[in-house]
Order: sequence, then C-alpha cells, then structure tokens
Amino acid sequence: MQNALQIVYLIPLLPLIGFLINGLGRKHLSKSLIGLIGSGVILASFVLSIWVFLQVKGGNTHIAHYFNFIKVGDLTIPFAFQIDQLSSVFLLIITGVGFLIHVYSTSYMHEEKTEHFGRYFAYLNLFVFSMLLLVMGANYVILFIGWEGVGLCSYLLIGYWFKKPEYNKAANKAFIMNRIGDLAFLIAIFWIITRAGSVNFNDVFAVAKGEVEFRAFKPVDITVVTLLLFIGATGKSAQIPLYTWLPDAMAGPTPVSALIHAATMVTAGIYMIARSNILYSMSAVTMNVVAYVGLATALLAATIALKQNDIKKVLAYSTVSQLGFMFLALGTGNYVAAVFHVMTHAFFKALLFLGSGSVIHAMGGEQDIRNMGGLSKKLTITYVTFLIGCIAISGIPPFSGFFSKDAILLSAFEHNKILYGIALFTAMLTAFYMFRLLFITFSGKFRGTQEQEHHLHESPAAITIPLIILAVLSIVGGFVGVPEALLHGGDRLGEFLAPVIAPAKHASPVSHNTEYGLMALSSILVIIMIIFAWFKFRNYRRSEATGFGKVLENKWYVDELYDKIIVNPLHKFGGFLKSVIEKSVIDGLVNGVGKAVNYGSRQLRLLQSGQAGSYVLLMVLSMLLVFVVQFFLRK
Repeated sequence: MQNALQIVYLIPLLPLIGFLINGLGRKHLSKSLIGLIGSGVILASFVLSIWVFLQVKGGNTHIAHYFNFIKVGDLTIPFAFQIDQLSSVFLLIITGVGFLIHVYSTSYMHEEKTEHFGRYFAYLNLFVFSMLLLVMGANYVILFIGWEGVGLCSYLLIGYWFKKPEYNKAANKAFIMNRIGDLAFLIAIFWIITRAGSVNFNDVFAVAKGEVEFRAFKPVDITVVTLLLFIGATGKSAQIPLYTWLPDAMAGPTPVSALIHAATMVTAGIYMIARSNILYSMSAVTMNVVAYVGLATALLAATIALKQNDIKKVLAYSTVSQLGFMFLALGTGNYVAAVFHVMTHAFFKALLFLGSGSVIHAMGGEQDIRNMGGLSKKLTITYVTFLIGCIAISGIPPFSGFFSKDAILLSAFEHNKILYGIALFTAMLTAFYMFRLLFITFSGKFRGTQEQEHHLHESPAAITIPLIILAVLSIVGGFVGVPEALLHGGDRLGEFLAPVIAPAKHASPVSHNTEYGLMALSSILVIIMIIFAWFKFRNYRRSEATGFGKVLENKWYVDELYDKIIVNPLHKFGGFLKSVIEKSVIDGLVNGVGKAVNYGSRQLRLLQSGQAGSYVLLMVLSMLLVFVVQFFLRK
C-alpha cells in the first residue's frame, strides 16, 4: 500500500491538470485534442482508482498526510487524503461514470465553437477534481473544500450557455440554495472544533465514542452537529426544502445533468452522512429527521414526476425521489443500502440522462415528450438501453435497482411499517412515471414535425457506446450487493464496507421467508404499474392536464409558494431599506451633517467683515466672556 500511496494524489491531480490545459489552451487546441485530454485524464484517474480499490480490498487502508493546511494554536488541520473502503467505492463511481460522460460529451457538444468546447471540458474536469477532493479528504475541512468546489462548478456548468438569461437564473438559483446548506455545514465544522479540538474524521469519531479522556461530546452536541450537517446535505442532495434548484439545473447541457445528478454532486450529502455514520448512529432524533425528510422528498418528487412533459424534468424529479430513498436508508441506520443505491443509481440514472440526450440530439433539441412518439423504430440502441434503465430504476429483478431498492424497503419495514408502506407506494409511482416517459417517447405514432421526422437517426458511436456500457452495468451492477437471503454467504458489499460503516441495527429483524415475500410483493406491484402505464400511454394522444393533474404539472406550486413567503417579502423589505432607511435615515443623516457644516460656515464667515471696529468689539466681548467664566469657576 505504501507504493500506492506515493501516487494516490494523482487521482485528483490529473483532472486538475486537464482543467488547466483545456482552460488555458481553449483558444489554441483543436476539439479532438481537447476531448482527448479531458477524457484521458479521467480515464487515468479511473485506472488508478481501480488499483487503489484492489489495494483496499486486500485490507490495506491509509491516511496520506501531505502538509499542514491550517495551524492555529493547538488546532492543526492537515491536507490529507483518507484511502479506505468507502472512499474507494466512490472513487470508482466518480471516475468510471465520469469517464463515460466525458466520452459522450466529445460527440454531444461537438457543434460548440472550439473556445467554448474547451471551456466546457475544463469545467467538467474541475468538477471531477472537486468531487474527488470531497471523497478523499481525511477531515471535514478538506471535504468542505471539495464540497464548495462542486457547488462552484455546478454554477458554471448549469449556466454554460450564459447568453440565455433563464439559464443564468437557474445557475444562480442552484448556487444560492446550496449556500444555505453550506452555511449550516460550516457552523457544524466550527462546533466540532470547539468540542473535539480537531476536524480529522478519526479524531472526531474517537471523541464521540468517549475514547479521548480530556474531550467529550455531550448528547446535545451530537444532535446539533448532525442536524447541521444534514441541513448541508439537504442543499447538495436536493431534499425538502432545498430541492427546487435541481430540476431547474436541467438548463445545463445534458451530459452535465448526467454528471451532476447521477454520479457526483447530488450524492455528496449521502457520502458525508455515511462517512459520519458514527455520529448519526448516536442521535435518534437526527436519524428520525433524516428518515422522514427523505421519505417525504421521495414521495413529493415522485408525484410531481407523474405529470412532467420535459424529458429531462421527469428524470430530474426522479433523481430527487431516488435521493429521498437514499436518505430513508440512512435514517433507518442502513448506511450500506444507501451507498449501494448510490452506486446502482449512478449506473441507471446516467444511462437515462445520456439516453435522453440521444433523443434530444435526434429530435433537433426538442425536449417535450408530447412532441415525440414512435422513436423506437429509428433509435433502436437508444430505445433498448433506455428501456433497460427504466427496468433498473423500477426495481425489477434481477436488474441493479431491484437489489438496492429492496435493501432500502427491507430496512424501512424493519424500522417502521408505515414508512415501508409509503416507500413501497413511492416505488410503484417510480415505475409508473418512468414507463409513462418510455411509452410516450418511444411508442405509438410520431407526433413531431415532418422536418424532425425526416432527420431522425441513431446517435454516433461516441454516444451509443457509453449507453451500452451503462446498460450492462445497470443489469449486472446489483449483484455486488445481493442480500444475505439470496446469497447465504453474506452481504459482500456490507462486509467490504464494515471497517468504515457499522452494520445496520435491525429494529425488528425479519426471517428470510418474510424477506422473500417482501421482494415478491414489491416486484408484483411494480409490474402491475408498468402494465397499467402500457395500456394508458402506448397510443398516447396529447391532452392538457386538469384538476389535480394541473397541480402536479405545476410542481405543487412550491416555487410560487417560496416566491410568495420568502422572495417577495425579502424584495419588499429590501425596497423598504432602500427607500426609507437608506434614503431617509442614512442619506438624511449624512446629508444633514454636510448641510449643517455648510450653513455654519456661511454664518461664521460673516464675522470676517474686514471692519476694525467689529474686531475690537469681538475682542472686548471675548474678554468679558473669559472673566465671567473664571468668576463662576472660582465659586
């Protein structure tokens, strides 16, 4: 492992070098060279990540300390990387899926001008660098640096087409809403410093477990810190109430949507809580909050997805819903299931986003599924891979989503039967809206223009090959975490992560027969929903939403509610400060002082009349005044 540690810093460094080369040379390099550099550095990082994973799998873990980043008194914050089982899994996801998205982008973004093409790949490389820094950091400060880095890069990538005002607004919205969560995260870090005297993961967890005699966390400290960290996670991972930025982030290029919303940024909150699992397991209050907020988010986003007509918006709300499932797993103490779903979700959601990009590419930029239909005949590879993605996210065995979804549902069942019932219903909605999307887009008759139909064609190899690879991963990826009920040798993923993540505490463990029954129940209900969607949408005819459907189409009017209760009052308050406080009070005070000085000066200058008699009179009066003052002072 020592040999591996000598080059482990190259994993984040290579994407940073790619960012610098493409960013500085974007006006001088060709598109092919930009794409080669941008994709090549991620591939190299992926190869190194595989090597590190093999080292970690052999039981070797290490903290690579490079230099002291901050040193103030007794507080030392090192720049260090922690290489262990959890970080190695995320390294593979980020670099593996990230590489496929980079390759996809070389074709999808090829129509861009060379300068903008280079800027795009520079941003993409910087994004991957920031995410790698986040998952490799050995303490909360390094994690936070990466955390802020992905926030900045998301702003740059969402607003990539910056000449469109609505895209800039979407980028601003993502940036500002993430700052709300980031402030809570920052407060949590300071709180940890005051109690633990360190931000290193191992030191903080040792204090939390009472292994350090002169340091201690009180129960209230644990609860406050974990809640603050969770608020940070609700921003990055789009949970109630900070989720509305993510659907608007679809303004960015489709490969950006795949990278941000499938494999990297939105999973940052999941990683942070999984990394801090020792702290969270010590606060029942926080665990309940995480579970209930996650489930509420999953259900709310699923209902909204039912009536969305923008192909990317459906996938965006699907991402929010799936993230809610991951938080449900975290809240019920099954951190392994959450990490497992992060992995499988990265496969099938990246596949679905890139598949939607292939459709948009073929449709000449059209994103409204009501103007599509019958595409399966012309886009065969895209259709088959998109179908695989829909099956995987719906949780049909033996596709990847089935195993991770089943692990989350089982954890919810053991924790609380009501939570399980709502989660199962949400899983049914997932299958319905995903196959609604599939059937409206690919089945029936084509509903677009004749020009669109004439130009329909399958995407080039640089787009279809990543789709095929992700489709294969969406099929077989779930076998990494086959449950113990099906694999009597035990849960391999849980065993692998055991040194970092404690095994789930089952509130009321169930038998294998019960687990089989729950698997069968969820699978049957999902299949019923798919059949229902088939009969309803296979020959779709465009119609306008009415009644409750209009509410769902308008996303429960949450954005309008935020505008009414937060944005508009703040604007009015700002207007009051500007017109009353600033102009009348502050400006009035400042201007009043100026006017008083000006007026006083005008009056005083009258004393300088140039008449000797006036000056003698003033001297006499002054002497008289001095005598009077002295007389009273002596008394």
